[in-house]
Amino acid sequence: MGNLKKELTKMGVTENVLRSRMLEFVKQEGKHLSSEQILSLLQDFIAHPEQYKQHQNPRWRTLAELLSPEETTVHYHELRENPLPYSVFGRDLIDPLAFRQMDTVMRLPVTVAGALMPDAHAGYGLPVGGVLATRNAVLPYAVGLDIGCRMSLTLLNAPGDHIRDHRSRIEKALWDNTAFGMDGVLPFKQYHPLFDREEWRTIPVLKKLRDKAIRQLGTSGGSNHFVDICEVHICDGNPLKLSAGSYTAILSHSGSRGLGAAIAEHFTAIAKAQCQLPREAGPFAWLDLDSEEGEMYWLCMEIAGEYSAICHELIHRNVAQGMRLQPLANVSNHHNFAWRETLSDGSEVIVHRKGATPAHTGELGIIPANMTDTGLLVTGLGCEEALCSASHGAGRAMSRQNARNSFSRHALNRQLAQRGVTLLGGSTEEAPDAYKSIDEVLAASKQLIKVVGRIHPKIVRMNNE
Repeated sequence: MGNLKKELTKMGVTENVLRSRMLEFVKQEGKHLSSEQILSLLQDFIAHPEQYKQHQNPRWRTLAELLSPEETTVHYHELRENPLPYSVFGRDLIDPLAFRQMDTVMRLPVTVAGALMPDAHAGYGLPVGGVLATRNAVLPYAVGLDIGCRMSLTLLNAPGDHIRDHRSRIEKALWDNTAFGMDGVLPFKQYHPLFDREEWRTIPVLKKLRDKAIRQLGTSGGSNHFVDICEVHICDGNPLKLSAGSYTAILSHSGSRGLGAAIAEHFTAIAKAQCQLPREAGPFAWLDLDSEEGEMYWLCMEIAGEYSAICHELIHRNVAQGMRLQPLANVSNHHNFAWRETLSDGSEVIVHRKGATPAHTGELGIIPANMTDTGLLVTGLGCEEALCSASHGAGRAMSRQNARNSFSRHALNRQLAQRGVTLLGGSTEEAPDAYKSIDEVLAASKQLIKVVGRIHPKIVRMNNE
């Protein structure tokens, strides 16, 4: 290999990464070739990489692409002088930075419409609680790092007071069947037919992530992600067609784990390379959905969303089995995703909801509050000014660092005890007073949703501090 390294340098291959990849290629593909044959093959690769780009062996195709990458067309875009107008719900509840972020994204030439939900606050790129409609373009950073982050609520075949009478069994079911954070892995193996799809073999970014996604299957992220055992009160005439009354339920909040984050970072880098914007709008680089990269992102986004949904299904199945209960009904919705939708004027757009719940007419959704206050089971009212969206929670009133500086664990434990809530894991970052009032968010949402049930947290499982 040492001599071959020198030979590659003589051939003009001096870049370390490329040289390493060529040496690895020889190691894999040159086992039955003489030294002369290897040198001849590499010289031909360097001189004529195009002729190997359609080779039947994927390693040969990959090396050819490295030696002769496709030229990337860079497009430079100016912003509109002024932002397009957008709807705001709960203006007094929203911090100024969220407005500045929204103003910037509303100046993009591909933007069609936008809205801010009552729980909105500053985020990375698009504000959390921001909704953006674009014309034939998807913004990876407006979907967010946690692609397919979602809420899922499963009502079980037991009344709400079942929690009080079986607390130790429920806590054991949570400890045994949930895992959180970057290193969160369950003590038992799981699999799903999703991983048999050919995209995991044919799309490089997915191929690299497949093993990690399998390891993290059925687990949750850190931060504000949770698995709660709740008492849910359902109203008469609810869309679930269940009898009105009290039910024990599982409520979870999480996304696509490391899979979604890696997809987001990969395609954001591609978007930024192709779509040059003024510095203040840099995170909002987009991919044209008619382009190969745009189509590829959309496919990967949908796979990440499906993966997230499967994680929730497995969490709920495993925890319910540990509780020795059966599911009656489930409500789930993404809130970090992009959808193809049609506006009232008939135009087709891409609607990005970053921390916002889809709320088309009659569509069921979940809006939690915090680890002690009552959350909401809702149906959408199809408000066009909100792009048929609603809040995805109460929304943060202070940053995580400020919450850590403001609340002690002792004070948090006292507050939990007063409300009859048990917290397994968790941190002061998620203290109830770090969030807005769910009542104020609800009051600002009268055009957006109708409440059909109320969710009372009882046992909350989160990442260990």
